[in-house]
Amino acid sequence: MATFAEYAALARQLADQRRETDRDAVAADRRRSALRATLDQLTRRLDAQSHRLDQLGRAAGVTVEPAPTAGERPASPAATPAAAAGAGLPGGGPGGSPEPGTAGAGGAAAAPERPGVGAYPRGGATGAVVAVPAAAGVPAPRAGGVDPGAELAEARRLADETDRLIGVTEAVGRRPPLLPAWSPLARALAVYAACAAAGVVLAVVLLGVAGVVASPGAVYVATCGALPVLCFVAGYLVLGRWGRPALGADGPPPRFVPLGFVTCVLLMPLAYCGYLVLFRLLG
Repeated sequence: MATFAEYAALARQLADQRRETDRDAVAADRRRSALRATLDQLTRRLDAQSHRLDQLGRAAGVTVEPAPTAGERPASPAATPAAAAGAGLPGGGPGGSPEPGTAGAGGAAAAPERPGVGAYPRGGATGAVVAVPAAAGVPAPRAGGVDPGAELAEARRLADETDRLIGVTEAVGRRPPLLPAWSPLARALAVYAACAAAGVVLAVVLLGVAGVVASPGAVYVATCGALPVLCFVAGYLVLGRWGRPALGADGPPPRFVPLGFVTCVLLMPLAYCGYLVLFRLLG
């Protein structure tokens, strides 16, 4: 027969174990609360990233197919009595027992023929199935027994990388596609100078065929009047089309009209006349 001292020692040991169990339960509750708060924060962060990516896609002209509605989704394997019976769910038979001939060997239902979704892996002892998307860049599901804290830390790292890539995308989107590393003034000067140079080349070609298709006087009027204006208009349109950034463009891009007018309408005829003088001196 146990003595009172032995009973008291066992009672103290039980009390110590209970206090330790209570401390472990409190620590587990705190950890779950911290993980839940981290998960909520990551969820809000991912929602904001999704919204921002949707805005970037619309600004870049990338259209995303809308997700299928509830009526268009294929029926879930667990929604049918046969699949529910194979997964050990209620409604698959009397008492939730599987009906004969309704499931495969492992109790897993066949995967629906849905694009972008891989096969349904077998579950644990219950035979439950989970749809795994076969999208590129999505990590494969891991086996059980993983650390939720490590998984949330990895998710936070991926979210940080996504923020960095979004920042890079926004920085690139705020640059115009034409000469993105140049300043607006240098870009406009380069465009107008290129149009003026193209106009000088075209004027030289017109001068070469003037004796065949037109008189030299008409060619001089065209090259010193209409052609410079056309070059200026071409540069103006090029800056308006390819000088506008995809993001942050509230109005038309800077086109520097006086600079373009001076470059094309004044300097081009001067360059052309200088070419004629040099050609006559050398000839």
